[in-house]
Amino acid sequence: MNATKPQSMPRPLELLAPARTTAIAREAILHGADAVYIGAESHGARAKAGNTIADIRDLVAYAAPFGVKVYVTVNTIIYDNEIDDVERMLWQLYSAGVDALIVQDMGILEMRRPPIQLHASTQCDTRDAAKARWLQDCGMSQIVIARETDIDTIRAIHAAVDVPLEAFVHGALCVSYSGDCRASQVLTGRSANRGNCAQMCRLPYTLVDGNGNIIGKKHYLSLRDMNRLAYLGEMADAGISSFKIEGRLKDASYVKEVTLAYRIALDRLIEANPDRYCRASRGVVAASFTPDLAKSFNRGYTDYFLHGTGANAQHIASLDTPKALGEYVGKVSRSQPGSIDAALSTAIVNGDGLSYITPDGNSGGFRANRAAANRIFPAERIALPAGTRLYRSYDKRREEMLSRPTSTRVIPVDIAISRHGSDTIALSGSIEGIGTTIVTATHKAEKAQADPTEHRRRQLSKLGDTIFTMGKYADLIPDEFIPASLLSELRRRLVSAMLSTLSARRIVAKASPCVATTPPPEGPRLTHRSNVANKLADKFYRTVGVSDIQPAIELQRCAVKAPLTLMETRYCLRRQLGACLKDNGNNRLPGPLALKGQGFSLRLDFDCKNCKMKVNYLGK
Repeated sequence: MNATKPQSMPRPLELLAPARTTAIAREAILHGADAVYIGAESHGARAKAGNTIADIRDLVAYAAPFGVKVYVTVNTIIYDNEIDDVERMLWQLYSAGVDALIVQDMGILEMRRPPIQLHASTQCDTRDAAKARWLQDCGMSQIVIARETDIDTIRAIHAAVDVPLEAFVHGALCVSYSGDCRASQVLTGRSANRGNCAQMCRLPYTLVDGNGNIIGKKHYLSLRDMNRLAYLGEMADAGISSFKIEGRLKDASYVKEVTLAYRIALDRLIEANPDRYCRASRGVVAASFTPDLAKSFNRGYTDYFLHGTGANAQHIASLDTPKALGEYVGKVSRSQPGSIDAALSTAIVNGDGLSYITPDGNSGGFRANRAAANRIFPAERIALPAGTRLYRSYDKRREEMLSRPTSTRVIPVDIAISRHGSDTIALSGSIEGIGTTIVTATHKAEKAQADPTEHRRRQLSKLGDTIFTMGKYADLIPDEFIPASLLSELRRRLVSAMLSTLSARRIVAKASPCVATTPPPEGPRLTHRSNVANKLADKFYRTVGVSDIQPAIELQRCAVKAPLTLMETRYCLRRQLGACLKDNGNNRLPGPLALKGQGFSLRLDFDCKNCKMKVNYLGK
């Protein structure tokens, strides 16, 4: 059943891009983002991606003329001794003009907070319609759904809420449901819910079956990266309004490439469906390169359960390496001292980085010192067996290209010049959907000796150092002379006036009220999985009817005991290895299965009815 709701106006589709720094945020905007999300000075779920309030204020000013929104992540759990500091930061962000805060900790609802919109982070672990509806009742103005959500569940969630839905479409994947992983905290003392994930899922593990046999040593919990470029129309039809790119720790070249790829795809979708969808910001993007997602950082791609647990669900993990492989370039035919022969599909140059996977599953990488035809000369001595697959993980020429300015973004303005009476000239600028801005100057009519129309058009179109470009042009003045200096002055004043008009028309939506009166779908008794870490969160949950609250695992430093479920995942290692229990997989891979790490052991339990896997800590 199609859950698309009746709508009288086209629904805006938002491309939401990540930014580690405000400089990268500007690049995201230039390459087509409708919104950017960025961390502030603290509590942003990426401890290494903080930005000052002053820098964020400047970013808001830069984004405003384009109608681009700035969302700030405040999506870690908060401790009692931090409440005052977080409250102060929220007001500073509000004063800086940010459009919304992305949050996880429900204690924020009890703070003395500014009237700013709150978006429910992916850390809120929204897997179904009931959770989404409850978060809407709590005052969330936009809800990020779990990455694992399939298209039918997206439709059900969309039918249940009235606020925009946000979904990840590209980037790295957590193997656990976000916000529901305790592996890093329990095994290393670094909390993922505090922005310090140790990425335990990217480590190699030894897999042992129920008979004690060692099956192998691989990166059994390391997933490929998401890529849903081909499914944007299907996701929009199901109810997604905000399409989110993961990558707040990524560099500028990654953000440029991926943002542009999705901008082009979303523009095509909007152009093909003008009655249903529209852009969420303004400005024409003109890039100097064609994006290629095969060349951006990736561990191989997956659409990750968008279509349920079908055939693609068996090809989700990146077992051989947790690192980016890059684009496939060929296979080794032979290796000699100082050189590698391979049938290459593309030219390799000095400085390229190559990764490899040998026929027996070993992986690694090296830098190419030089290459000639199908022979590569590595910077270090390395011997690779025939059949080894080669990938270009670092494209030197492309990275050099992306390190330079690669895109502009301009706003078309329809300009008209006219005379008002005998002493006044008026110059007007109109931007679609914004209205008309007019500036005037005093100048008495003086007949021209030659047709001045083209001269005036050239002078008024000199907008190259601004964010504007001339759209339509109308010259409504008879044949009269106007000095170039006056035309330039009118043009400068019009640009300044239009910038002021765009900034003045920027509307920061106010917060939605919290009307929740019932416990969350988890029920009136909350375990540590609800991540309650402060007195305000405790107060909020009790206000909506929760009677028993177990504190977050981060507050139980001395009380954590094995066995303990560290992760719940929709990814299934049995399915990945072709040993699903529904298909008699226990005969091929007898359970119970365990993953052995450095000094600890993890037991895998399989919930076949709900097609989920649990990773349980057994102790050290």
